[in-house]
Amino acid sequence: MAGNSQRKGAIKKTGKGNPTAGSGGRVRRGLEGKGPTPRAEDRPYHKAHKTKNAAQRSSTPGRPAQRRRGSSDAEWIAGRNSVVEALREGVPATALYVAEGAERDGRLREAFGLAADRGMAIAEVSRTELDRLTGGAVHQGMAARIPSYEYAHPDDLLDRADEMGEPPLIVALDSVTDPRNLGAVIRSASGFGAHGVLIPERRAAGMTASAWKTSAGAAARIPVAQTVNLNRQLKAYADAGLMIVGLAADGDVSLPDLELGDGPLVVVVGSEGAGLSRLVKEHCDQLVSIPMAGDLESLNAGVAASVALYAVSQARATA
Repeated sequence: MAGNSQRKGAIKKTGKGNPTAGSGGRVRRGLEGKGPTPRAEDRPYHKAHKTKNAAQRSSTPGRPAQRRRGSSDAEWIAGRNSVVEALREGVPATALYVAEGAERDGRLREAFGLAADRGMAIAEVSRTELDRLTGGAVHQGMAARIPSYEYAHPDDLLDRADEMGEPPLIVALDSVTDPRNLGAVIRSASGFGAHGVLIPERRAAGMTASAWKTSAGAAARIPVAQTVNLNRQLKAYADAGLMIVGLAADGDVSLPDLELGDGPLVVVVGSEGAGLSRLVKEHCDQLVSIPMAGDLESLNAGVAASVALYAVSQARATA
């Protein structure tokens, strides 16, 4: 019979999402006003609300409450040789994962011993699960997990120098994208008495497993700070009384003639290819060149930082 909604295949005609379409009471309630719509900045889950709160925190007198920022995610070291080398160098892995049925060779036994000495958790998982955890990397049945790195606040580097009773010495990196260069700079900074390393948040290498390994454990002894805007932070350091020195092949001052080494100092090292950016150069009080013999035009970031920091350490030792 026409209109019989009980017959097979019949569709009950109702309002969209409303099983009782035509109910006057429900429609009237739906049409009732709910008051003015709150402003975007007053809605807790709106981007404008979060931006407003962040601005209020940054404008509050004194130091910001949130002074450390972790990297976005944990990282994995995959492969037997890589894991063993990382554990030997003191990379702060938190857990060792081994695939079920993995061959027990010398590297695996050494990894077990190093993990046990450090009190690390050791987990046995299926090979499929280890493939998933490491993103399909060639793990050879073994991988180690590294937690996200907690970056220092740029002001922490000044605090560290103050606590040690020394004029600040900070190494800033301008768009250095190779994590091995970052690790080498951290190692040199620790060895020559710097109080920390400053890196940009974007378009730059971060504290990856490769950077940790190249630092040879120095990353556990010296803080690495991250900044959203390198030029703005260099200006803040300058306002705090630090001299900003940039390493450049066309620098006006030769490194042996640098007279600022014994004072509060920021040494800025440029990227592997382009060197210092134009804006960073404009924020430098001096551009310093490293004299070299022969046709070699430039050094990579890690080596250049080592040479400059050695010169500064010598200047401070004789001051």
